[in-house]
Amino acid sequence: MNKTIGFIGLGIMGTGMVHNLLKAGFEVHIWNRTPSRMIPITALGAHGASYASDVAARSDIVILCVSGTQDVQEILFGNNGVVKGARPGSLIIDTSTISPQATLNMAAQLQKAGLRMLDAPISGGSEGAINGTLSIMVGGDETDVLYAMDVFEAMASRITHVGGAGAGQMVKLVNQILVVGTMQAISEALVFAQKGGLDLTKTLEAVEHGAAGSWMLSNRGKQAIVRDFKPGFTIDLQQKDLRLVLEAADALGTPLPMTCQIFQLYRTLQERGFGDEGNHALVKALEHLAGIEINIAS
Repeated sequence: MNKTIGFIGLGIMGTGMVHNLLKAGFEVHIWNRTPSRMIPITALGAHGASYASDVAARSDIVILCVSGTQDVQEILFGNNGVVKGARPGSLIIDTSTISPQATLNMAAQLQKAGLRMLDAPISGGSEGAINGTLSIMVGGDETDVLYAMDVFEAMASRITHVGGAGAGQMVKLVNQILVVGTMQAISEALVFAQKGGLDLTKTLEAVEHGAAGSWMLSNRGKQAIVRDFKPGFTIDLQQKDLRLVLEAADALGTPLPMTCQIFQLYRTLQERGFGDEGNHALVKALEHLAGIEINIAS
């Protein structure tokens, strides 16, 4: 059976994901709180809707890709929300990064309403969303994961079912700890290399395919040395995710000293007006401490 897809949230990530669903041949109905963002996507064949409830009424699967926990809550259960229009038995897939505990609560509410839910946060940056090479970590019932697999495969190159409801969100928080920790190490290394008078381009070429190599180094490190801070994922959104990490860690009694420090460094960048830059602008905080600016032209 051909599935009709609803998609809510057309930001940096969501827009690329919808493009790939359309390329895969799915009928896609869209809604965004800023209606103008729907215009270029409807020109590609997606069907615009007036409310989230309208999207849900027309769809077998409804995908959300929005900023935070309160956004998901409002879109699902608020006035003209998904629950108001969803067909009985429909599957809700939340690809946002939100609170694991809130996810459990919402999954229970949806189940009472006769709906199913997967928490399926994404990683891979705007590049992954555009190219259909995202990684998706999925929490929920295995039957629902299998039902949605062709939809996931249109948007991602790696889909991992990590456990029951809420597990996807917990794994995404693990991912975010690793992302910011890696970017911290890259930032320190680049400042060190600059201070040492090294050619930054050749330095990256020398290390990126060895034991120190990573996606962040090859992508965000290269952006940093040419001072390209266009966001694949903004500092403001990264901070939202780190708050979720630190809240969960506090509830678990888990010390995260490095992550706490990085959260504070990002906060200094927000105070300096850099919140809408890419999360790799973390290097600017290290530059400020070192009193230098990395640049391949230096």
